[in-house]
Amino acid sequence: MNGNLEPEENVMDESVRYPGKMLGQLAIALEKLGWEYGDEIDVEIGGTAVSGIHQGEEYNKKWATPFGVRKYNKDAFIVIKNQSRRDLTKSQPNPELKGHHVKA
Repeated sequence: MNGNLEPEENVMDESVRYPGKMLGQLAIALEKLGWEYGDEIDVEIGGTAVSGIHQGEEYNKKWATPFGVRKYNKDAFIVIKNQSRRDLTKSQPNPELKGHHVKA
C-alpha cells in the first residue's frame, strides 16, 4: 500500500505559525482578500452604545450610565476597511438606459 492513512500530529507547515486562534483566522481572511503588508487600513468597533443623557446628582449608579460612557454590546463586531484598495471612482449613468416614465 502506498501512503499512510493514519492522522499526522502536525498537519500544518512549520513555517506558518499564527499567534492564537483568533489572529490565525484573521490572517487567513486577509490572505484570501489579497491584502498586503503596508496597505492603509482602518479598524472600527461596531455594536456599541454611548450614554447621551446627563444624570442628576443622585442618579442610581446601578441602572443609569454616566454621560459619555461607551458600552460594548455582547455581540459587538470589528470592521476592517482597506483604504488602499477603496474605489473612489464615481458611477457613470448608462446612456442607453431610458426611463419608463420618459415619453418619446
